[in-house]
Amino acid sequence: MSIYRRNYKWIRTLSPFQLIALFYLFAVTIATILLSLPIAYEPGVDIPFIDTLFVAVSAVSVTGLTPVSIPETFSIVGYFMIALMLQFGGIGIMTLGTIIWIVLGKKIGLRERQLIMTDQNQSNFSGIVRLVLQIVLLVLLIEFIGFLILGTYFLQYYEAGEAYLQGFFGAVSAMTNGGFDITGASLIPFQDDYFVQFINMMLIIAGAIGFPVLIEVKQYLFESGERTRFSLFAKLTTITFFALIVLGAVMIVFLEFNHFFEGRSWHEIIFYALFQSVTTRSGGLSTMDVSQFTEQTHLFMSSLMFIGASPSSVGGGIRTTTFALVVIFILTFARGKGSIRIFRREVHNEDLNRAVVVTLMAVLTVFFSVLVVSIVEPFSMSEILFEICSAFGTVGLSLGITSELTTFTKLLLMGLMFIGRIGILTFLFSFKKEKKKGNYHYPKERVIIG
Repeated sequence: MSIYRRNYKWIRTLSPFQLIALFYLFAVTIATILLSLPIAYEPGVDIPFIDTLFVAVSAVSVTGLTPVSIPETFSIVGYFMIALMLQFGGIGIMTLGTIIWIVLGKKIGLRERQLIMTDQNQSNFSGIVRLVLQIVLLVLLIEFIGFLILGTYFLQYYEAGEAYLQGFFGAVSAMTNGGFDITGASLIPFQDDYFVQFINMMLIIAGAIGFPVLIEVKQYLFESGERTRFSLFAKLTTITFFALIVLGAVMIVFLEFNHFFEGRSWHEIIFYALFQSVTTRSGGLSTMDVSQFTEQTHLFMSSLMFIGASPSSVGGGIRTTTFALVVIFILTFARGKGSIRIFRREVHNEDLNRAVVVTLMAVLTVFFSVLVVSIVEPFSMSEILFEICSAFGTVGLSLGITSELTTFTKLLLMGLMFIGRIGILTFLFSFKKEKKKGNYHYPKERVIIG
């Protein structure tokens, strides 16, 4: 009992950011143990431990990068294990943990609410438990609808059991932006089936646009008593999110018009470009071998993956609102204005500072990761950058080099996937020590800039 109390006391000294990082590490450990069980594999299949660990990290971080073929390596039990990991990683460890506490009749105290806030990037305690319940119900409902639609539609391609298995795994993978597949070739077998592509795009968007946005839309459509104005977060997120999708599709068409798209019909071009743009938000699924694109398109897609999905979503990257605030700040500063105003609202300086810090730290992280990997790997710079941005943005797209990477690079990618999932700020604040504020200030002095 004394050992338990000492350990509990030690845990209580950790900050919410440190606990969130610790919980995700614990989830990775459990996932690795589960995927190490013989029942998770096809008969006669044996893979190195580093690859098992890589798949576990990729699943918990809902990335989708994998050095092995999922259908050739894992059994049906393994599929369900990976789907469960995607669910925990996508919805959030603390979100699902809260549901378990509620089911067991446990009280959600101040400490637990702080952890939920940190895990879901929220800024206040108000309605945090209700938010969690709405997130879980919405995600499960959307996944169930996706499962029914895809499973039933797949009856024309597979036997009943296989069709609904594909529908189940596909719906979970797309909604959580996991990027895993059990077809063996992502969505390439459905490159001419626009209905399958459309449903997957809707699921990817639902998972990546942000849970608070989905909840506000639900309230606006179905809860007439709560039809208030949309929040600044919802407006900024939605506009930035869809603007990036449109810009991405247009740029992909422009860059590939005389290359991959040459000789293709207009509807092929639209769906290829649109799906690849949507999936760079954090989806990881693909309707084609992206290595067939030019190096310029790879570079552009890397930038899209670096931005990633929205806050409080299943995706990673620096997040869409961070990108939007930094761009608006640059434009505002260039015009000589002091404060950032969006939709007749002013942005808090603290939020702006965080956006700049996240962007700067992300750029430095990706830059040094590319530099280090380029030293130890024989691949081109564009291939390495693509893989690094895919890991950091928890996207899962690859140019086919993942299985050929060294153990060192796999460990580095695992670290990037982990950081991408918990977020740069949570990762940074996990090293933060509580300090008492002093009652004094040093003299200020100007520094020449530019």
